Amino acid sequence: MASELIVVAGGGGFIGAHLAKTLLEQGQRVRVVDKKPLGDWWQRHDQAENLVLDLQDRTACQQALDGAQVVYNLAADMGGMGFIENNKALCMLSVLINTHLLMAAKEHGLKRFFYASSACVYAADKQRDPNVTALKEADAYPAEPEDGYGWEKLFSERMCRHFREDFGITTRVARFHNVYGPYGTWKGGREKAPAAICRKVIEAKLSGKHEIEIWGDGHQTRSFMYIDDCLEGIQRIMGSEILVPLNLGSDELVSINQLVDIVEDIAGVKLKRSYNLKAPRGVNGRNSDNTLIKQELDWAPGTKLRAGLEKTYRWIYEQITTNAYCPQY
Repeated sequence: MASELIVVAGGGGFIGAHLAKTLLEQGQRVRVVDKKPLGDWWQRHDQAENLVLDLQDRTACQQALDGAQVVYNLAADMGGMGFIENNKALCMLSVLINTHLLMAAKEHGLKRFFYASSACVYAADKQRDPNVTALKEADAYPAEPEDGYGWEKLFSERMCRHFREDFGITTRVARFHNVYGPYGTWKGGREKAPAAICRKVIEAKLSGKHEIEIWGDGHQTRSFMYIDDCLEGIQRIMGSEILVPLNLGSDELVSINQLVDIVEDIAGVKLKRSYNLKAPRGVNGRNSDNTLIKQELDWAPGTKLRAGLEKTYRWIYEQITTNAYCPQY
């Protein structure tokens, strides 16, 4: 395997940068591709071949996959709910990335293709209650995904399926559920709930203004998967013979209020809460049903939310207090 060239598309971003690091530590030959300038990558690995390319462009995808045998596609224009709800067209345009990468993979004869999908593909009607029944893979149909971002993900899943069926490309798909951890976006509007809450709690503690604004009423529920579990899941799914998209997420369901409780406890503070009911809040409830991944892989994400948040909080605290590493999106 070490002689094969592996491409990590979107490797300057949060998950992609962690994945590239893991592959390099395993002795793999890695090419990392991202459209952001190198100075804005969350992690840059000198052992890898690092290319700045806009993968919405077909020619760029041809260049990115030249000589490669395997590709992990984690490239997308996306962010937390605040970004997704206000940038639907930008999210939809990511369909060009996966389409052009699949076309390039076919033309270059790649052996395996991984696509990072999202729990946003799931039907909204099944996510109206905070006491949500965990979402199983079949719940994506009949289709009613998150507008914009979710539709792009669902369409791109189908593209992977049909390129596998029609052209023989080995494609694997994972539906991510709210990945978090160090070396990811924590400010600027694209951050997700765990990073946003950590930042807000830290800023409230450091400023002495013990107040926090929460988007929505705080009763909406989610599960959050720590980055280490995500990386292990990606590689397990990529190496498997599973043809259908798989949930890749924690099944530890918490409300946003409970998420704030945990971060406050880590920080050793108690904050006065205000609720912005006009802010983007997403669906009322979402959780991962891990029955299928346990059945197929005898494994599922297991990092407890508290343990992952402690590491994430500590890293964001260092960024705020030292201002040493704050790339901008």
